[in-house]
Parts: sequence; structure tokens; C-alpha cells
Amino acid sequence: MPNWISRGLAWLAAALVGVVYGTAGTIAHSLMCGVIPVGMIVAAIACAALLIAVRALTHDRGATVVTALGMLGMVMIISGPGPGGSVIVPNTPIGQIWIYLVAGIALLVIAWPNLKRLPRRTTADGP
Repeated sequence: MPNWISRGLAWLAAALVGVVYGTAGTIAHSLMCGVIPVGMIVAAIACAALLIAVRALTHDRGATVVTALGMLGMVMIISGPGPGGSVIVPNTPIGQIWIYLVAGIALLVIAWPNLKRLPRRTTADGP
């Protein structure tokens, strides 16, 4: 199988998994236990773990971008009013934090430098 086909299939799978995590996290983000936003904490950890895993396992920043786009796309689609007028992510501080949190996590994981490509420091011989 040519390299571009396997890469395209990997990106398609990454986008679908991002869609699933974005949907699940968006639905669960509003779960509160008293004043603690348990749903948002668990959903943010899950989304961050997915993005880190995709970046670490594929060694491909593009796959991570596609995963984040699937995740953010579902967050944005679900945030709007549905056909019946219902909104899953209301315009509240918790809803706004969730939208920016997902975008920030995605940006951080995508922008993280590849540590294998950084030059290694060597110790200089003493005088």
C-alpha cells in the first residue's frame, strides 16, 4: 500500500476519534459535583490524553491537527442551537471555558516541539 494511502487512512481515523472525543467531552463538560466541574476536568484530561497519544504514536503533527480539528469541529457544531432550539453548550462561563480549554489543549499539543529534533548539548572538556 502506498504511503499516502496509509497516511490518509490514519488521518481519517484520527479525525473520527477526535469527533467522538469532542462530542463526548462536550456533552459531559457540564457535570458538576457541588462547585467542582468534574465533567470538564475529566473531559479535558481525556481530550488531552487523546491528542498526546496521537502525537506520540504517529510522530505526525498533521494527524494531531486533524484530530484536533475533528474535536473542535464537534464542539463548535454542538455549541450552536439545534433544530428544536436546544443548546448543549449554553453561553455561560462554564461553556465558554470548555470551548477555550479544548482549543488551548489542542494548540499546546500541536505546538509542542519535537524533542528528537532538538540539538543535543555536549559537555565541553575542562581547561
